[in-house]
Amino acid sequence: MEILVSPTPPAPAIANTRGSLSHSAAIRKRNLTPRSKLNHQNDSLYQAAIERASLRFQETLRPDPLFVDPYAGCLVPTNKFIEVDVTPRLPLYCLATKFIDDKLLNALGDDDDLRQVVLFTDGMDTRPYRLNWPRSTLVFDISPQRVFGETTLKLKEVGARIGRSCMFIHIPCESANIEEMMRNRGFKGARPSIWVFQGLPLVNLARFKEILSVISNLATKGSVLLGELPSWLSAVDAGIKSTKTQWMDNLFMSNGLRVNIIGYENVARDFEKELEKGDDNHILFTAEQLRFSDEQLTVTVIGTDGNLE
Repeated sequence: MEILVSPTPPAPAIANTRGSLSHSAAIRKRNLTPRSKLNHQNDSLYQAAIERASLRFQETLRPDPLFVDPYAGCLVPTNKFIEVDVTPRLPLYCLATKFIDDKLLNALGDDDDLRQVVLFTDGMDTRPYRLNWPRSTLVFDISPQRVFGETTLKLKEVGARIGRSCMFIHIPCESANIEEMMRNRGFKGARPSIWVFQGLPLVNLARFKEILSVISNLATKGSVLLGELPSWLSAVDAGIKSTKTQWMDNLFMSNGLRVNIIGYENVARDFEKELEKGDDNHILFTAEQLRFSDEQLTVTVIGTDGNLE
């Protein structure tokens, strides 16, 4: 059964509540009503980001949601109706979001030295606000500036903020040198990090290769990259005949990353859910950095007295 949820007048903003919330508690504590007045019908970046926010809002309204996003509602336009599907079927995006959330928090919980998180997003990712980050976590969001800017204004209106003692830094994905900007804003290439790719718009394969190069240069050995890639990337290498798995292996290994493709059906089985049919446009993956970062190499080569070893 599907229920249509129509917009209603916005409720007053309520102070931010971080950490894991039960479904009923989240609805009591947050304004989950679509109330965004953004109107960018001809902007593909906004439309894609709004669609993902709508899916998170839809999932939050389920009787038994995989996750609760208490901020997604304020990003959904007032003229957009939300279909609340109470069947076990889930969009792949929601399964991937839950999978990534769990991997992120488990990794941070298992390693006290891991306090650097890098998110490649569409500009409407609410993880910096809705996840319960350990103290002193440094969160980078790399996304389109114009989407992120307006999203930030909407989130501030409803009281969203990152946890105490944590820092949230935005790097525009349009920047000419993302790697340099990250270093300048406090990223430490000699410290562990975890990287997430979900939602960042890609115009071509070359752009993603640039991103992999940034990760390869900055991430310490053993660091993890996980997320979703659009499937069309695997079809743009003209003349290269290989399976999707072989293509992913070659692409990631060329940057020192060992990749593992994750089957959505396996994730769905773990959560006792069913996959939504006809949604196979992405590749879910995890990858591990096998190389030393540039900074690790510098520390290794130069001795404590400043001389080459």
